[in-house]
Amino acid sequence: QHSPHKSRAHHRSPATTSTPAMPSSYAAAAASSSRKPAPFTTATATTRKPAPLPAPAPPPSNPSHVSDSDPSSYSSSGEETDLSACDPATASVLSTYLSVAGNGADLSKVGIFLNSAARRRSPPCLICLDPIRPSDPVWSCSASCFALLHLPCIQSWAHQSASAAPAPTWGCPKCRVAYPKSQTPTSYHCFCSKTEDPPADPWILPHSCGDVCGRRLNSNPDSGCEHTCLLLCHPGPCPPCPAVVPNARCFCGAHREPRRCAHQRYSCKGKCNKRLSCELHRCPVDCHDGPCPPCAVRGNHRCECGETMVERLCSERVFQCKRECSGMLECGKHKCERGCHGGKCGECPLRGQRTCPCGKKDYPRLECDVEAATCGSTCEKVLGCGRHKCPERCHRGPCDVTCRLVIKKSCRCGVLKKELPCHQDLTCERKCQRLRACGRHACKRRCCVGDCPPCAETCDRRLRCGNHKCLSPCHRGACSPCPLMKTISCFCGKTYFEVPCGTEKNQKPPKCSKRCNIDRLCRHKLDCRPHKCHYGACPPCKLICGEELSCGHKCKERCHGSIPPPNPEFTVKPMKKKMEKHIECTPGTPCPPCQEVVLVPCFGEHLGQERAIPCSKSRQFPCQNLCGNLLHCGNHYCTKDCHVLEIPSDQRKADTILSLSRKNTLAEPCERCNLPCQRARDPPCSHPCPSRCHLSDCLPCKALVKRSCHCGAMTHAFECVYYNNLNAKQQLKVRSCGGPCHRKLPNCPHLCSEICHPGQCPSVDQCMKKVNVRCACNTLKKEWVCQDVLKEYRRSGRDPKVAKGQFGVGLIACGGDCVKKVNVPAAELHQRKVQENKNPAAEVTNVPKRRKKRDRGAQEPVQVSMWQVCKIDRCDA
Repeated sequence: QHSPHKSRAHHRSPATTSTPAMPSSYAAAAASSSRKPAPFTTATATTRKPAPLPAPAPPPSNPSHVSDSDPSSYSSSGEETDLSACDPATASVLSTYLSVAGNGADLSKVGIFLNSAARRRSPPCLICLDPIRPSDPVWSCSASCFALLHLPCIQSWAHQSASAAPAPTWGCPKCRVAYPKSQTPTSYHCFCSKTEDPPADPWILPHSCGDVCGRRLNSNPDSGCEHTCLLLCHPGPCPPCPAVVPNARCFCGAHREPRRCAHQRYSCKGKCNKRLSCELHRCPVDCHDGPCPPCAVRGNHRCECGETMVERLCSERVFQCKRECSGMLECGKHKCERGCHGGKCGECPLRGQRTCPCGKKDYPRLECDVEAATCGSTCEKVLGCGRHKCPERCHRGPCDVTCRLVIKKSCRCGVLKKELPCHQDLTCERKCQRLRACGRHACKRRCCVGDCPPCAETCDRRLRCGNHKCLSPCHRGACSPCPLMKTISCFCGKTYFEVPCGTEKNQKPPKCSKRCNIDRLCRHKLDCRPHKCHYGACPPCKLICGEELSCGHKCKERCHGSIPPPNPEFTVKPMKKKMEKHIECTPGTPCPPCQEVVLVPCFGEHLGQERAIPCSKSRQFPCQNLCGNLLHCGNHYCTKDCHVLEIPSDQRKADTILSLSRKNTLAEPCERCNLPCQRARDPPCSHPCPSRCHLSDCLPCKALVKRSCHCGAMTHAFECVYYNNLNAKQQLKVRSCGGPCHRKLPNCPHLCSEICHPGQCPSVDQCMKKVNVRCACNTLKKEWVCQDVLKEYRRSGRDPKVAKGQFGVGLIACGGDCVKKVNVPAAELHQRKVQENKNPAAEVTNVPKRRKKRDRGAQEPVQVSMWQVCKIDRCDA
């Protein structure tokens, strides 16, 4: 159980590092004006009724110190205050201070309060446990904890506390620091107490006046600091003094250096070297604050009487031995009864004026070794009861302690009266029925005078927090606020913050930046990105499963492996042990059917007929094409609809383009080929194979092939296989008939005289037969060789292809005898020509019958040969 007066605030000590001097002036910075940041959204002001407040017990005489950073119990305790990214309102509060302190400012204490105020996250009122709104009038403890409370609540608290306490004081509900009754708050002031009822301004912090704080930074007069706070009116403690002291002395006074005013008391790390209290040695400790330690140098020292020498510390060199003095006093008759001491033993205590034991008779000249005699009168010394005197005669020794005089006594409550010896107390059996100060329990003390003691019972009433009972002695009025703090932490417990007990119901767990310690159970344990600490179940793995399926593909769904057991959900109150259940891990689900899209061929695996089907649903199908598989004949293809092929057992897989199982129940054989053989024979020929379609080579062709000889005189009959197996040269050779060629030469009217041969006759231009050559009028005649006649035709530019009777005519020039014969026919020819021009129809009648038939279809102009033209020209000449 916690004590109700125990403080739960965390202590934070500011950094004590030295910082260099800043060029800006402290006084100039204090006089600088403040700038207003961006506005805040203020809450609507509401009228608050003060909650019923307790009459707490009087504050302890020695209250435990509460750290200045009290709101750290409300903010995150695992993180440091970061003001680098503060809002404009906080920046305006710190601007003047930072201009003097620079980057070495120590804002660890006040930063927590500023962040809490700027974020509208002030802790709730410890008295009523209601949240403190920016528009509510408040009071802040300026002595120690700087707790923020509602003004009506603290006023009621102070009045009840001061009236119930024996001394006119009241204590802070949080830190229990005592305030006199005169300091009971009567009005709403800002944090620096300069402005009464500060207006709600959205440009500054709530409950702040916006002016420079101006409070003295160090209230300790020994510190020597007389500076004031440079921050704008702010909650919480003032920061350390940022002013620079040019010649700050260390603790020992041997070193001087410029330092911050708040840290001007420092250690130079050198030897203190101050003279110790022994006045013999110097302090060997490093430079330190406070008095020097006792001298620790060891040596031999004598006791006060000088009889004993012992090795002792220098700081303990004065000591007394256990030996009695036994020296004679100055009287010379009595011995000294003191122990070891220095100097003389002193005078005898029995020397001087002496009296009888009761003190009534004096003996001025009595020796110290003679006892004083009794006087014989009544002793009359006051007895132990304080009311009666000793009735015996003067006597040596103490009087009787017990007063035996019988008197009439009454009990303390005055109900019973009786005669008793003076030393006996009279108490009645009546129990007091008055209520004690708590107003709940009766006194029930026997024979009570009326000063009933405080109630010794424990209050044991439920506190306002609803979680604990009051452990204070029974009292009037409402109980004190619950002094305990509730820790709201993350699951791992490394990030936490504390809130007043009773306000934890509306809190959420802090966001922890630490790594979650739960290991994943899926196959991505090493690849999955780590996540932060959390309550409840871990976030699901977002990686692709990647597990290899039976089909060979990898699962492309999101990871569906085993899930580790979840953390318990966040709750303020822990669950009872009997309600806790062990949650096992969630087993993973098997991979779904493969959804990889694959191209599935048809039964016959025809090109271009593949279909895109998910792998798990891939099945072969019949397409709209014919089978098209090569039949056993090797020449034709199956004309059935697309079907599964039945692979023969003796056929190797390499011989077929299909790889289907022989056990397929849908497999069926292709059709049998009943067509005649249509294979191309080797060597190729035009005769079809007489056999049925077969796979092996065809039989040799025995058909007869008729081929004429080269000259066309006879026809040969060969077997097809024999003739086609010959090469071209052999075929030309066997086709020769062996006789003369007898083919007409192209340029002369003679026949070829060579043996039957292929191609053009070799004697075209070398004919050696004799030809009769005549003149134009056929009068002269000569005999030439045929090849000379052809040469003459070429030389004269005439065509040798003439009629057989005209070959060689006109190659010889006419003589003198030929003129007379030529003139007569020329005149007839001229006359005939004139007649043909006049009567063209007469020409048709004189044309032979064959020419007439030929000219019926088309009237072609008559072509005159070159020989006729030359002949006509000669006749005209």
